[in-house]
Amino acid sequence: MATLNILYGEGDADVIATQSASIQRAGHKVQTAVGRRAVQEALNKGSYDLVVLGATLTRDDRHHLPYMVKKSKSGARVLVLHTDGSRHPAVDGFVDTGSDAEHILQGISGFAGKPEQAKKASSGR
Repeated sequence: MATLNILYGEGDADVIATQSASIQRAGHKVQTAVGRRAVQEALNKGSYDLVVLGATLTRDDRHHLPYMVKKSKSGARVLVLHTDGSRHPAVDGFVDTGSDAEHILQGISGFAGKPEQAKKASSGR
C-alpha cells in the first residue's frame, strides 16, 4: 500500500486527535485541520493526495469543502466520513454514518491504489 499525504478535517479537536493517530499508524502522513476555515487555509498552503472530511464538520462544511478541494487542485480526491450514502458530484468516496475506524481505514486505503478503484473501495461497492 502506498503512503498518502492526507489532509484530515474535523470540527472537534478530540476526535481529530484520535482518528488521525489511527490513520498515521496505518502508514499515512496526516495534516490535521479543525474547522472549515482551517481546512481551507491548509488547502491554500499545501498539496494533498487525499482530503478526508470528518463527521464532526457541519453538514454544510461537508457539502461546501469538496468543491473547495477540487478548486484548489486539479485531480484532488475527497473522502467524506459521515454521509447517508447520497451522492455529491465533488466527492470521490464516502463512508456511511455509523461506520467504525476499520471501515474508515479501508476507505482511505482504497485511494492508495488506482484512482478508478478508490470510489468503489471507499463506498463499499
